[in-house]
Amino acid sequence: MSRMPLALDPAAGDDAAQAVGLAPGPVRDALVGAAGSSFYLRGLMIREKAWLADALTRPPGDVVPTLLAEAAGLEDSAVGEGLRQVKRRLALFAGLADLTGVWPLETVTHALSVFADAAVSRALRAALAPVLARGRIPGHGVEALDDAAGMVVLAMGKMGAFELNYSSDIDLIALFDDSRFSQAEAGEARSVFIKATRRAMALLQEPTGGGYVWRTDLRLRPDPSVTPICIGMEAAERYYESLGRTWERAAHIKARPAAGDLAAGAAYLERLRPFIWRRHLDFATIEDTHEMRNRIQKHKGLFEESRLEGRDLKLGVGGIRAIEFFTQTRQLIAGGRDADLRVAGTTAGLAALARKGWVPQDVAEELSVHYRALREAEHRVQMVADAQTHSLPTTDEGFDRLARLSGFGDTGAWRGALSARLDAVHALTERFFRRSEALPAQSADSAPPEPEIVARWRHYPALRSQRAQAIFNRLKPDLLSRLGEADRPEEAIAAFDGFLSGLPSGVQLFAMFEANPQLRALIVDIAATAPALARYLSRNASVLEAVVSGHFFAPWPGRVALTDELDALLAAQPDYEAQLDAARRWAKEWHFRCGVHHLRGLTDAEEAGTQYADLAEAVLAALVPAVCADFADRHGPAPGRGLAVFGMGSLGAGWLTAESDLDLIVIYDPAGEEASTGKRPLPSRTYYARLTQMIVTALTAPTAAGKLYEVDMRLRPSGRQGPVATSLASFENYQRTEAWVWEHMALTRARCVAGAADVRAEAERIRREVILGPRTAADVWSELARMRARLAEAKPQSGPLDVKPGAGGLQDIELTAQAAALLSGTTERPTPRHLSRAEAAGVMPSETASALAAAYTLARSVQSASRLVLEGPPDSRRMGRGGQAVLARAAAHPDLPRLENSLTRLRREAAARIDQLVQTSGASPPSA
Repeated sequence: MSRMPLALDPAAGDDAAQAVGLAPGPVRDALVGAAGSSFYLRGLMIREKAWLADALTRPPGDVVPTLLAEAAGLEDSAVGEGLRQVKRRLALFAGLADLTGVWPLETVTHALSVFADAAVSRALRAALAPVLARGRIPGHGVEALDDAAGMVVLAMGKMGAFELNYSSDIDLIALFDDSRFSQAEAGEARSVFIKATRRAMALLQEPTGGGYVWRTDLRLRPDPSVTPICIGMEAAERYYESLGRTWERAAHIKARPAAGDLAAGAAYLERLRPFIWRRHLDFATIEDTHEMRNRIQKHKGLFEESRLEGRDLKLGVGGIRAIEFFTQTRQLIAGGRDADLRVAGTTAGLAALARKGWVPQDVAEELSVHYRALREAEHRVQMVADAQTHSLPTTDEGFDRLARLSGFGDTGAWRGALSARLDAVHALTERFFRRSEALPAQSADSAPPEPEIVARWRHYPALRSQRAQAIFNRLKPDLLSRLGEADRPEEAIAAFDGFLSGLPSGVQLFAMFEANPQLRALIVDIAATAPALARYLSRNASVLEAVVSGHFFAPWPGRVALTDELDALLAAQPDYEAQLDAARRWAKEWHFRCGVHHLRGLTDAEEAGTQYADLAEAVLAALVPAVCADFADRHGPAPGRGLAVFGMGSLGAGWLTAESDLDLIVIYDPAGEEASTGKRPLPSRTYYARLTQMIVTALTAPTAAGKLYEVDMRLRPSGRQGPVATSLASFENYQRTEAWVWEHMALTRARCVAGAADVRAEAERIRREVILGPRTAADVWSELARMRARLAEAKPQSGPLDVKPGAGGLQDIELTAQAAALLSGTTERPTPRHLSRAEAAGVMPSETASALAAAYTLARSVQSASRLVLEGPPDSRRMGRGGQAVLARAAAHPDLPRLENSLTRLRREAAARIDQLVQTSGASPPSA
């Protein structure tokens, strides 16, 4: 024992302890204290004195299993009184274990809850046994008693979370699996199940001389005013899909099957999962919960007050329900995205939220301490007279009684501690629910006249509902104030207008803005600096959820961790189409994260390019196996050793921009197998061709969640005229006997990024041998000269910021580096490594390598940033001041004019160096 109840009436307590027959000592003192302050416990001690005297000689952990066994073994004719006796004994022992600290709160509530399960289950069997024996349920006899012929009782609320309080009622929903019955039989079965439910509830709650077992409440079922007390699962599912409300979602967080057909109940709850746990972050839940709290407080007459007399420990200010709402609302917000948050218990929920960054660790710990203490205080309120109440007394004598039960001889000290606890809970939880009220208010008189562009916002699709308008009107003064502080307010408002006009809906997003000031700051920052990113957000607003999910600004996890994360996500999806949608949502969030970090200067161009490439490779590494598995379901396992996917160009070199396509080649090895062996077998060549097309479709097809990447396969052997997938043998033969020099140049940046390990190893072996094979310098430089001439004609440079095409541009430097890589015999892939290796091998003068590297580094910085802030051709005349600042900062220049001067100077020098390199190499000049 870690604490001791004190007797308000020592004589009454001593009488009860004497009836039990205990010798003097701490246990007798505990009985005196409990009986001397609780009428209910004193009566139980006297009524169950023989049982208690025996129970106190056994280990406390043996008591509940013994009582549960007694309940399960009751004859049907004795169920009512038998369960009442077990309940009396459990209430007595649990009360004593609670008051003395032998059991912590969780053990007390768990013991009450598991007995509630046992009692409901036993009452249901007693109610169903006679009707099954008489064949009243179509198609079912007595053999169906074990699974209740498809009927299940769900435990809701505190019972569902194993958190029942001392004198709780139990919230239940009774359902039956109507899929077991034909349409003609369902009505008859429903009638029998309704009568059985009534009978079972009467066995539990009707008061007799032996008391009652549990008060039951069936009003959490769908539309209880018009539906019967037991309804079919199909009807319940239809209700939640079409009419379910936020409070019903919250109620189902703790739902679990407790009696009857547990498997059918679990399957039913799994079907309800999309209703309970929304796929996206659901910040509109905050407003729903706030309104619900206000309705409860108004209905119950509960208002903010400091007095303890009559205060409701559950529903009052700073009470138990405040902590539960605080926890459940956050779970509903994020639980659709993170299954780890889908836990039933309140303290377990707080711990999970803290682990995932949704609640500060110290706040979660403090609320958990307060929750346990308030629940224990609630128990003492109920122990006094077994009253289903949560209200504190209104008399001094009542407070004295509670203080003594809690082990306090000083009532004032107990009251002070309780009052401070309620105030602390109120302070911690209320700022969450009333965060929207902290937004700066602006009266109509003081507000400046709205520009025309702002006035038209009310007509956009995102603001078509009254609820969206109400939330946005609270946000608008703060948003306009932030936009007005931008360097170019008119440009920022115009970009925000582009974002707002593209939103298909607004309630969830506006609620997320309202709950997260940092998100409002971010969207204004993006509007002021990167209109292209703002327009991207209007089409993919869900990616903003990642900003508030806790890890948005954590260090970059790397390719391996990303692949593992996406692998796990895809494995959790129910089917292939869901995998495609999940991959798109996941990739867009990480893509947005890369962009924001680069926009805010948290990463430079080199880091951002590597991160975009890591992301693309993770998508391919995780998605290609999923595509192959789905294809194999129809056509059998891949014949031979499988396939490998080569990333070419920038992907192979490990550096992409925000808008990069993926250049891919697919290589396969049939290993002599002529066809697959599935339900619909295909010849090997056809199999891999269709599989490759399916991989491309998986990446490029627009689903409900958008598309992943554009894919370019023109670098495959024979280009557009060649097959989309090439066998390993054909690939090797082509590269050794038919490929052009430029195709060997392309191989210098090729890298296997997905597919079967042994096929990838073979493909890489061929790549290395081809690159290291013999060739003449004149042929390589002549090919470079011809390629430069063709590219110069195809697409000239449009301006200083257009860094890719033209002489001395990115493409020119990359091609030169590839040619040099062939001649220096390096199998490394990044362009800077090509240049340094060429210099070391004497293929390129050091001053040329340095000039090309300098031009390349600056151009890549500009390309990476410009793709982020501007759609279409990069042109300073189309770029706002914010975008220009981002571009200059990314390129480490003080302003845009000086950056353009540097680009022009370095490009000219690079072009001259390349011209000189080609001319002095003895290469044949390009034909006219």
